Amino acid sequence: MEDISSDTHIPTGYDSIPEDRPSSSTRRVRSRADPFLITCRCFSLVTALAALLCVTVNVLAAVRSFKDGSDIFDGIFRCYAVAIAVLVVVAETEWQFVIKFSKVLEFWAGRGMLQIFVAVMTRAYPEYISNHTELFLLQSIASYLLLSCGAIYVISGILCMGVVKRARLKKELSREQAAKDLEELERRRQELEALLLLEERV
Repeated sequence: MEDISSDTHIPTGYDSIPEDRPSSSTRRVRSRADPFLITCRCFSLVTALAALLCVTVNVLAAVRSFKDGSDIFDGIFRCYAVAIAVLVVVAETEWQFVIKFSKVLEFWAGRGMLQIFVAVMTRAYPEYISNHTELFLLQSIASYLLLSCGAIYVISGILCMGVVKRARLKKELSREQAAKDLEELERRRQELEALLLLEERV
């Protein structure tokens, strides 16, 4: 009768160190994406582009006013419009330094009214550039586009969408922090398993 124990082969794969890959719980946490936050980011991008277009239009109008000497006051007015439009662009990035010193920009209704104000400033005094068809068309597109974004912001602010966004953003940040903590625990577990295997082999 053959000795079965002598032919028994113990796989060596069990002694290998586990692969460095995220756990299923980490993948599950990271796979969730909030459609509402994605929509808000896309809308913020559109609003920032509209504000940048207003900046471009007002800069061109100011240069033309100062260059031709047609109306110095219109040039100064356009410089103020550029400064406020830049503030709108910065507000859409939600840079905490700006939000900290201008709390009104944290609320969607206030942000929307500021955008409407910039749109009105951009559209003001159209008679000075009515002879320049391209600039007049660009002015109309930029002002009405930013006006639409501002109106949407005001309506959304009245419906408390800004509060919903801040709550969901806080939840998303908590979920990302939980995913980082899970990765750190997984990495630590693998390091401890590797140390145990080394001690067993010694």
